[in-house]
Amino acid sequence: MLVSKERVREHTRRWTTALAGVLTLVLLAATLEIVLDGAVGHSPLIPKSPDIASWLGGIGERLGYRVFLIALLSYSGAFLGILLLARRISSRWAIALTIALQLIVFLGPVLISTDVFSYIAYARMGVVHAVNPYLHGPTSIAADPVYRYVGKDWVKVATAYGPLYTLLSYPLAPLGVVGALWGMKLEALAASAGTLVLTWRCARMRGLDPKFALIVVGVNPLWVIYGLGGAHNDLIMTLFLMAAVALTFASEQRRAVAGGVSGEAVGLVTHEAGSGGLRGEIERAFQAGPRRETYAGAAVVGATLIKATGIVLLPFMLLSRRRLAPLIGAAVAAAIGALIAYVVFGIHGVDIVSALNRDAAFVGTDSFPTEIAHLLGKPGVFPIDHDLLKAGLVLIVLHLMWRTWRGYDWVAASAWTLLAIAVTSTWLLAWYTLWSLPLAAISRDRRVLYATLAVQALFVVHQTAPLLAPVS
Repeated sequence: MLVSKERVREHTRRWTTALAGVLTLVLLAATLEIVLDGAVGHSPLIPKSPDIASWLGGIGERLGYRVFLIALLSYSGAFLGILLLARRISSRWAIALTIALQLIVFLGPVLISTDVFSYIAYARMGVVHAVNPYLHGPTSIAADPVYRYVGKDWVKVATAYGPLYTLLSYPLAPLGVVGALWGMKLEALAASAGTLVLTWRCARMRGLDPKFALIVVGVNPLWVIYGLGGAHNDLIMTLFLMAAVALTFASEQRRAVAGGVSGEAVGLVTHEAGSGGLRGEIERAFQAGPRRETYAGAAVVGATLIKATGIVLLPFMLLSRRRLAPLIGAAVAAAIGALIAYVVFGIHGVDIVSALNRDAAFVGTDSFPTEIAHLLGKPGVFPIDHDLLKAGLVLIVLHLMWRTWRGYDWVAASAWTLLAIAVTSTWLLAWYTLWSLPLAAISRDRRVLYATLAVQALFVVHQTAPLLAPVS
């Protein structure tokens, strides 16, 4: 009987390994299909851009909607399968798969979105042309070589990104369009890698399976193909957010250790010379916690100075920690950031509210409010709908803040809020669903992870409409 159980376990292990191998091949094949076909160019899914991937040409064919969507669906199905097997595969397997997918996309062309060229345009406006990107759109540099690549919806729009991101992009402007593009891709790759490392670490600190958390984020189709493929600055924002979470978790662990030591040792610590070392160790342990929390508050502000939605983390962190350290760190970082932004960009560089109000008025075809409006027989989203969505979002946030005050996981509350912002936004893009993903992956409330993945699945399904159209 014992031998039989061992054989069953061995048989199961072999089948699991074989299935994981097949799913891994599907993930790699689907990614290579998109990248190699995209390198051919002349595709509506590959934005007009400088020639950076022609060295991959000659292998694939022009990337059409049908091939892309079949590859996306295949990738998504394999992602779900590998996610279910995450706890059965080795850490090396998970890490190697994640690295391979990231590198394949990094080496290929820009996918789906023209946003990265807006980033470059705003940087060149400030550095090359001495034009304030918070006052003018790319039309002010229509003669610049990057202008032809900027999306037509954004050529007259001033930047909505935070001053920290704008300043981070400035050193790339003198490199020319091609050099800046590779610089943007490298920034996105580094931000993705940093976020994944912090996600792994945070999962371990919480006692969760780090392999599962890594795969949830790093193998996710919207993270790899849309987020990293488009070199979106949302990845830099998530890096700052996860840095804040990791610092807070480290502070909690340090306090727990220090509390345990002091509880046992406080009765032994005396004024004798021999007790000085122990007393010093305890004091240093307690002091390290507030420092980390101060840095965590500053990191949240850093995320906000990349994209304004990063501020979501701060109220939940403060309600959970109930200490001044994060608030002090946030206040100092905000003051320094505002001062630098004002000196470099003027008052418009710190006017985040105006940019948010402007962007909130945009309506996209992929947003949930737009689809719901169509289901109700309405031609689109009206001003009253915007007001109702904002009111609903406020109620959700207030409810989550109340629950956090009563002990609910602040990471989960932050993830729910970021997901709610994406769902209630009338301008939904694939990379908006990435805001909550790393937080959801390390949340104690797994419902927010399932909800995030469900929203992403609905987005992918919505993209498959062209598959139902007749072949031309």
